[in-house]
Amino acid sequence: MLDPQLLRNDPTEVAQRLTPKGYRLDVKRLLALEEQRKDLQTRQQECQAERNRSAREVGRRKAGGEDATDLIAQTAGLGEQIQRLESDLNDVRESLDQILHEIPNLPHPSVPVGTSDADNQEQRKWGEPTSFAFEPLDHVSLGAGLGMMDFESAARLTGSRFVVLSSGIARMHRALIQFMFDVHTLEHGYEETYVPYLVNAESLFGTGQLPKFADDQFMTAGDPPYYLIPTAEVPVTNLFAGSIVEPKELPIKRVCHTPCFRREAGSYGKDTRGMIRQHQFEKVELVQLVEPGKSWEALEELTGHAEAILQRLELPYRVVTLCTGDLGFSAAKTYDLEVWLPGQQCYREISSCSNFEDFQARRMKARWRNPAAGKPELVHTLNGSGLAVGRTLLAVIENYQEESGAIRVPNALRAYLGGIERIVP
Repeated sequence: MLDPQLLRNDPTEVAQRLTPKGYRLDVKRLLALEEQRKDLQTRQQECQAERNRSAREVGRRKAGGEDATDLIAQTAGLGEQIQRLESDLNDVRESLDQILHEIPNLPHPSVPVGTSDADNQEQRKWGEPTSFAFEPLDHVSLGAGLGMMDFESAARLTGSRFVVLSSGIARMHRALIQFMFDVHTLEHGYEETYVPYLVNAESLFGTGQLPKFADDQFMTAGDPPYYLIPTAEVPVTNLFAGSIVEPKELPIKRVCHTPCFRREAGSYGKDTRGMIRQHQFEKVELVQLVEPGKSWEALEELTGHAEAILQRLELPYRVVTLCTGDLGFSAAKTYDLEVWLPGQQCYREISSCSNFEDFQARRMKARWRNPAAGKPELVHTLNGSGLAVGRTLLAVIENYQEESGAIRVPNALRAYLGGIERIVP
């Protein structure tokens, strides 16, 4: 959430900075509501002051044995007037809050201006696209050939955009999770964390999924409802909602594996083949809370931690900076890691690493005790996939395929698979 004071002081500047992100801020309505708020607040304060003055005068007269009937009659309606003003003021505040809650984060000045992913800027590449002496297959054909990837059974069990994995492929999926955990905890210094897979609406609001992305969430029918998490970012970051952490506790670095659940309401017809875009998938998520002055350094570090997994698995990839039009709601800046998929002959996203600055922290009231200022201030939050497990699995399957349909096991994973070197039908 943006700083309300920033909106009050210079809404036109905020609107101009949001335009490249594809968001149109209704400055006229905002200013009109703000004027209403000020007027109602002033009138309410004046009425309260008048009632207090009258109460003191009534008390003085009664103490002196004087008649206060006329004064009591004059101020009899002040209580009701104050209540009406309070009700009107609450309505205006709710309208202002609704606007504020739907405004995305401001893009950092270093974010390239653009309207779609076509305008994202490539920063660097690692490795060369894998070449083969034969026509490479995609993961769907390879998985079917192995008899270890079954979309039809998943569709019977549940519906489209689900998968059943078995045997060597299921084992590799599990091995990838353990491998990622070992690298991030033992080498990168993250603390392993386990969280609920169901959260309340306040948690989704805190990280920015609600109210804007309500249609993308799976939710229970209870009252109040619980929501299946779209990413571990939600429960892990919200562990610090409403808290004040001490300077010695920063940076906080957590790693968490969870299933993720998304309705994909706005992606009808996109990536319907295979495991690219599913309603249920796994991720190993990296979350950091840092001092505000260190968040941009932390973004580079966190992105490097995600890259390390791809490098250990020897998977070719590139890093792109998302343009303003492709930037997420809560993010000030995002790097996408895109892995090479031979079956599609293109790079596809496997991780997004973002700095949210104080946008999420303000919604969650997550603070640290700044020793220089001597008072609590908002922290900066960051997260990134380290990595999306299903997409990593399919990247391994496609990049390590053999003409026979077998899959070579990357050197980094062999110890996690009991020394197995190939997955065969």
